[in-house]
Amino acid sequence: MKNVCSNCEAENEMSSKYCSICGYKLPIVENHNIEIEIEQKKISKPVKKWNWKAALGFIVAFIAMFFITQSFFKPSIDRQLVQIANELNKNCPMNVDQYTTLKNAVPLPNSTLQYNYTLVEVTKAEIEIDTVKKYVFPGLLENAKSSPQMKYFRDNKVTLNYSYTDKNGVFVTEYTISPEMYE
Repeated sequence: MKNVCSNCEAENEMSSKYCSICGYKLPIVENHNIEIEIEQKKISKPVKKWNWKAALGFIVAFIAMFFITQSFFKPSIDRQLVQIANELNKNCPMNVDQYTTLKNAVPLPNSTLQYNYTLVEVTKAEIEIDTVKKYVFPGLLENAKSSPQMKYFRDNKVTLNYSYTDKNGVFVTEYTISPEMYE
């Protein structure tokens, strides 16, 4: 917007006090004064108060996004157990000792890994289950509690199943070690 001189009708800048052509004193334009008042109000504008609803909404959204990205980008324990079982199964069947062979490892739902063993040269009829439990289970539990190789399972609260069959593939017994047992 321009300020028009009342003497020569030349257009001048709003901030000019005198005409740039004839030097005549220009009238004070109200718009200019309004603009000055607006600028002064901008300078003296009160500080906004903290919007707690917006802050709370931001925090909730951030937490939700964190958990969503963790579930998509960090492999779940069940997926990691699948990878562990696949790696272990590359070496199976594997002789554990003169009486036992590890057939394979199977990941199960709910953070569970099952080891399937065969008791070689023995049939189910020849086995005393109470005697086997008396000698085998304490060793399995101690291994789960203290072995450095089992640290990953302890840290991730994995349930360990140990399933035994005889030389003919007949089910003999199964032992379960839950996280509560090795903590």
